[in-house]
Amino acid sequence: MPSEHADSAGWATAPLEQLTEGAAVTYGVVQPGAHVADGVPMLRVNNFRGYGLDTTEVLRIAPEVEVKYARTRLRQHDVLITVVGSVGQVAVVPKELQGWNLARAVALVRPRHKEMSRWLALCLRAPAAQHALGVAANTTVQTTINLKDLRKLQVPLPPTGERVAITEVLSALDDRIDLLRQTNATLEAIAQALFKSWFIDFDPVRAKAEGREPEGMDAATAALFPAEFEESALGSVPKGWRVGTVADLLVLQRGFDLPASKRTDGPFTVFAASGPHGTHSASMAAAPGVVTGRSGVIGRVFYVHESYWPLNTALWVKQFRAATPPYAFQYLQSMDLARLNAGSAVPTLNRNHVHAQSALIPPDGLVSAYTAVAVPLLERIRANSRQVNDLAALRDALLPRLISGKLRLHESRHRIEEATA
Repeated sequence: MPSEHADSAGWATAPLEQLTEGAAVTYGVVQPGAHVADGVPMLRVNNFRGYGLDTTEVLRIAPEVEVKYARTRLRQHDVLITVVGSVGQVAVVPKELQGWNLARAVALVRPRHKEMSRWLALCLRAPAAQHALGVAANTTVQTTINLKDLRKLQVPLPPTGERVAITEVLSALDDRIDLLRQTNATLEAIAQALFKSWFIDFDPVRAKAEGREPEGMDAATAALFPAEFEESALGSVPKGWRVGTVADLLVLQRGFDLPASKRTDGPFTVFAASGPHGTHSASMAAAPGVVTGRSGVIGRVFYVHESYWPLNTALWVKQFRAATPPYAFQYLQSMDLARLNAGSAVPTLNRNHVHAQSALIPPDGLVSAYTAVAVPLLERIRANSRQVNDLAALRDALLPRLISGKLRLHESRHRIEEATA
């Protein structure tokens, strides 16, 4: 039952452990062992993304190892929080992850009542809880939240109606953000699948060679594809397509130095090897652009809609030759740039090695046709991403004030309804 404590809003509070099933606040598998293809999936810190979970890369562990950790076998509505390394990331377990398990670096919080799961997740994400856990964390080797401190964390308990209403409106923001991100993932998959179909698998050419009409395109676009293949240095390729190198498609350039002491916040995004890295008051490259990693992180490719500053750890496309920006974006993603790593201790990508790779050069008309389809998809992704940023800013501004009772729900409901309409 809740303790007699009360916060500044006059709400009751209780230690987290009093709100869990059997005081269940514990961590997962200590020594998972090697990946087992048909093993039990296990969530790790790298699976946390924003306020959700990304399960595209999951470690699977041997059943005989997992069975020793039945206490952390996941159920729907469990609340998870990272407690080692990148601490304080929170997620609620969806139905489809029931039966999975956790790594040692993730703690399980099992609510006594499942309807409390989202409230507990919101409270754990709130700045007050993050600050309290951060202050108490052990940072000797790597940041670690002590489970004892987590169990004793005070959770605000407003009247049931107020709690439910706050949970619903903040969850609506979370759900809207998740939907927009899922939509973007779908749009990205469509653009990528079309590129693969046209320029890697040559599906329209195969269809015409077999006397069929290519699917999903008008007659004018279909006419741009040949109806037969020919042998080349790259094997069997569409007839009339030229074999060259990546340098015939695009020219990569190393980015520019920008020490932190020289950086001033501004409207232009700064790109490092790993992606966006703050902003600056000046730009060095015009949009639309394509950026990838040169040093530290290689293999990730980014499409840039506005003028930007590529750092010296990045490579940016200085010149688009037989490629357009959308085509270059997909082409570089399809190259598996990580295999060209020329570094020993630090992953490094030499632009000259990229330029020298053999490449198939399709006719300009086909590149233009793909670009005409890809640009609207990229623009929708851009618009959705902006809305995600706006909704996330609103959520992050409202969360601490609503959770603490400093802002009453009726004072912000109109703003939330407008944002989620």
